[in-house]
Amino acid sequence: MYSEDSDVYSKPVRAGKRTYFFDVKTTKGNNDYYLTITESKRRQERDGSFAYDKHKIFLYKEDFEKFSEGLQDAVHYILHNLLHDQPIRQYSGRDEQENSSEEF
Repeated sequence: MYSEDSDVYSKPVRAGKRTYFFDVKTTKGNNDYYLTITESKRRQERDGSFAYDKHKIFLYKEDFEKFSEGLQDAVHYILHNLLHDQPIRQYSGRDEQENSSEEF
């Protein structure tokens, strides 16, 4: 069995200066699962040290389908109505290499 709020699965996605974490966790009774989506962005403090800004969404199974549909609709709207089917900027390997030494 998993402990309280145990990670069952984790998928980090590096995207430029941000990293997104998709974490599947168990509920307190270990009888159900939910998803947390975390955006993490490194920033430099005035003293030169680094800190991370993190924003988190908790997504429960009863909302998976509606959330997925809403996300797909919003992305489709941006791509087809605002960007008019222009190619999306892809991050080069150089961006990923710069971030590969960072820990989140």
